[in-house]
Amino acid sequence: MLGFSLPKLIVLGLIVAAIWYGFKFFGSGRISLKSKMSGDDSNTVTPDAVDMVQCATCSDFVAVNGKSFCGKEGCPYPE
Repeated sequence: MLGFSLPKLIVLGLIVAAIWYGFKFFGSGRISLKSKMSGDDSNTVTPDAVDMVQCATCSDFVAVNGKSFCGKEGCPYPE
């Protein structure tokens, strides 16, 4: 009655494969559609990385380029 035969296993495998590939196909389309609708250009924009150094006076991290005065006494960076 509930025996496992080769045709039943093949049909079960085809059903599982169809569901699996269906989710992959429709899921990837939904994600790209959302990004197109929102105007997201995250694929073309790369964030800029900034090198940081620790301030000897206040122990805060500041950018290497464009170091600025922190307002604390003894700050090594000019105003």
